[in-house]
Amino acid sequence: MTTFSDLNLSKQLLNALEDLNFVHPTSIQEKSFSTIMSGKDVIGIAQTGTGKTLAYLLPTLRLWTFSKKRNPSIVILVPTRELVAQIVEEIEKLTAYMNVVVVGVFGGVNIRTQAETIANGIDIIVATPGRILDLALNGDLIFKDVKRLIIDEVDEMLDLGFRPQLTQILEVLPPKKQSLMFSATLSDDIEYFILDFFVDPIKIEAAPAGTPIEKIDQSAIEIPNFHTKIHYLRNLIETSDDFSKVLIFVDSKKKADLVYEELSQNPDLTVGVIHSNKSQNLRFNTVTDFKNGNIKFLIATDLISRGIDVTGVSHVINVDIPDEPENYIHRTGRTGRAEAEGKAISFVSPFEENHWKAVLEYIKMPIRTEKLEADFPVSTILIGEELPKDDMKIITLKLAKRENVGASFHDKKDKNKKVNVRKDWKKIKMDKYGRPKTRGQK
Repeated sequence: MTTFSDLNLSKQLLNALEDLNFVHPTSIQEKSFSTIMSGKDVIGIAQTGTGKTLAYLLPTLRLWTFSKKRNPSIVILVPTRELVAQIVEEIEKLTAYMNVVVVGVFGGVNIRTQAETIANGIDIIVATPGRILDLALNGDLIFKDVKRLIIDEVDEMLDLGFRPQLTQILEVLPPKKQSLMFSATLSDDIEYFILDFFVDPIKIEAAPAGTPIEKIDQSAIEIPNFHTKIHYLRNLIETSDDFSKVLIFVDSKKKADLVYEELSQNPDLTVGVIHSNKSQNLRFNTVTDFKNGNIKFLIATDLISRGIDVTGVSHVINVDIPDEPENYIHRTGRTGRAEAEGKAISFVSPFEENHWKAVLEYIKMPIRTEKLEADFPVSTILIGEELPKDDMKIITLKLAKRENVGASFHDKKDKNKKVNVRKDWKKIKMDKYGRPKTRGQK
């Protein structure tokens, strides 16, 4: 079995990997290493949780050389702030024995502080597209020395509407550079994007896009509505000792807060919630507490379905079924990482049958489904999307057809038939007085 020692890695990187107890590369890491080292453009396709981050970081850091230039030579673009922080942390661990300066930038914080950090000189910048573009347009970031561009989770970036920013960034980067793109899926939109900006890229696929990680134990429970789901969730985690670190996914910020309120009623449960309405500091602190084990249950929207890498997640619970089947893969991929086992449980209501069928078709495998216990109390409270639709027929009256009618017309009244005529006052005065009437000397 291949080890990292078999790859053409520097002693500094091998020492860092040894400190992290990383011995064997994953499939995507092994397959992409030599191709990236060759300097060619690469498209890497691999499932969530298979080590895509290290797949591009290791060869990129192996190719990095020290420079006295203050501008970055490596640019890494990611969709979320959480992912920026995570990749910066990974780079810092891998470069523990190297003199590499890395900085992460994203929106929501003071741009001048970030600009000052960049002015001091950096080697690698990890950024969200909007903020790095702002820094470049302000003249605080110079791209002329960039040798490598890496776009991580590109499918998520395009879904979030970052295509205009990505296009602008790629247009101002040096034409002679190596471009790497990594994603869990490869859509037609990504294909068009590749054609525009990549030069004869080599596609490396570690596993077919859309295939679930087979070592994850996946199951589903049929539950009639959202409030019953919340009560079932609380009962499930209060009556089982099987949960150690759990990610709970919902499809909206409002639902995330509702689930948090319900679970927080039990003082014995350590619960956190994260979504885009939460402040940046709260989001970072919550994720850190979850990673460190201070929070056992983390409720989240799809904001972090790809934004964090937490070891030891025992369960992923989908309170809602995502409307995009790809998101099911990204959610469940938060568990069962780094060869560990994991479990994914989905709550399916009758209102989500179409979404669930789409998920099953996408992953191309059956998932065992259970019925809700007959004696479990069912809530009568329904949320907006569960309320019955008003199917009352709209009746429109059809007017009788009028025959032999033309355009609307009627005769004017006599008083309206008058025509304004401009009077010739000069002639009138001449006729009356025999000479022009004047107002005297002016």
